Amino acid sequence: MAHNVTQLPRHMPLITPHEAELLRPLSRLAYCNPFLPERLELEQAALGGEYEPEEHVAWSRTAASHYERPNVVRLTALADRLATKLRAKLATGVTATAEELRLYDDLVVYVLYYRWIATLSPAGVSGHKAAVGPAWESFRHAHQHFHEVAGLPTGDDAAAHLFACLHQVRRAFRGIFDCILGDSLPAARLRAQVWQSIFTHDMRRYRRSLYSQMGDFSTLITGPSGTGKELVARAIALSQFIAVDPQTGRLCSKPDLGFVAINLSALSPTLVESELFGHCRGAYTGAVGDRTGWLETCPEHGAVFLDEIGELDPAIQVKLLRVVQSRSFCRLGETTERPFKGKVIAATNRDLAAEMQAGRFREDLYYRLCSDRIETPSLREQVDDRPEALGGLILLLCERVAGDEAPGLAVEVQRWIEQRLPTDYPWQGNIRELEQCVRNVLVRQEYAPRTVDQPSAQRLPGWLAGADEHKLSADDLLRRFCTSVYARLDNYEHAAKQLGLDRRTVRSKIDSSLLAELRHKEEPLKPS
Repeated sequence: MAHNVTQLPRHMPLITPHEAELLRPLSRLAYCNPFLPERLELEQAALGGEYEPEEHVAWSRTAASHYERPNVVRLTALADRLATKLRAKLATGVTATAEELRLYDDLVVYVLYYRWIATLSPAGVSGHKAAVGPAWESFRHAHQHFHEVAGLPTGDDAAAHLFACLHQVRRAFRGIFDCILGDSLPAARLRAQVWQSIFTHDMRRYRRSLYSQMGDFSTLITGPSGTGKELVARAIALSQFIAVDPQTGRLCSKPDLGFVAINLSALSPTLVESELFGHCRGAYTGAVGDRTGWLETCPEHGAVFLDEIGELDPAIQVKLLRVVQSRSFCRLGETTERPFKGKVIAATNRDLAAEMQAGRFREDLYYRLCSDRIETPSLREQVDDRPEALGGLILLLCERVAGDEAPGLAVEVQRWIEQRLPTDYPWQGNIRELEQCVRNVLVRQEYAPRTVDQPSAQRLPGWLAGADEHKLSADDLLRRFCTSVYARLDNYEHAAKQLGLDRRTVRSKIDSSLLAELRHKEEPLKPS
């Protein structure tokens, strides 16, 4: 290709020391976790005196969206000019070192993302061919334009793979940004964890090879009820890698078809099996025809979300273990193995360590699920970290509930909370409770919490009340605790294992009167 440019000496460096000061942080920005404070530090390093300080430690729905932030606008303009300048120098025949080529390649990735991916319309983010097609054509030409002079891969396959990776970045950012609310540090850390769950901590490695393997990693989400575990699962599921057809630029599948949520506690064991694995005709009473389960219909880029995994029947736990272990399953009533192509995401608010000790949850299944673990913070944790976070969450919930009336309603809700609830109100129902508070104030101008701050003795079981009031000796406390655990398990060996004591010690500590009282209140749960 002929270039009408002035020839420059080949021995001159491609990148000047001044340009390197901008390029090095830009290189890291192209592959960093955008929800970590590191992002702002790198922006400041790149912009120097032009950096505009920001109030928020990380992006959230209460902050400006990422392409509207002044620092990003400035960086994009700087990166664009520098990429054009370096390309012109390469076109003259200037020889670049391996390090200079790496910095140049990272710069081009940054420019391609912000010029042709970050500006995609919602239809483009969702993969609509009419919106993605024009962006792909511009992206493909720019990819070739910047890469050909540097001897970097320029074919449509290389451009399509980068386009797919950057489109995934865009979907992931939008999904995390929209689904996970709050501008406290716990919420920011949660967003960063979700990003790592999708891309790992090393996005270069992800782009090279892991993009096709992350579906093999199960994700376990733990945390109190009402903290948005399903929203976290949805953000992960809808952000999986989807290849791009290099001929048309179209995504090979629609991103929004890849999420199935199943609440395991709401279904009987038979229905859970049928929903997950499917069944053939006659597999059980009422199975009048073949049925395809969600594991079978889940696409390669999708995920099945198993909510309340701690409630799963032990017999089904064995079958699920096979799915995450061998990526295969059988329909009920069949012996034919079928492949599972998607990702398993599970969630629970139970203490699975205690469930395993009690024999109700399989250790081998737990260790298969926890290769990637995320914990959602409580609303109380968010407010304790940043009291102003409550106001931001109220406004976002008001937008969801009342639309254009949100600003006035938010003021009304916040005033009601400040006047009627103590500053240390626990928000036991977390975000879900706060949303109901918003709805109640909207409808009735009041909210009646489910519980009030009761004395601790009223919240604790009778056998623990004395301990809370410091009226029990250590021996009395041990005797009552051993009796409580044994009453629930009805097995000395299992009780001893959970308590970390010798079986004979547990037997010697049983209080027969307390045991009779506890058994009268509830049937003991025997391990299977």
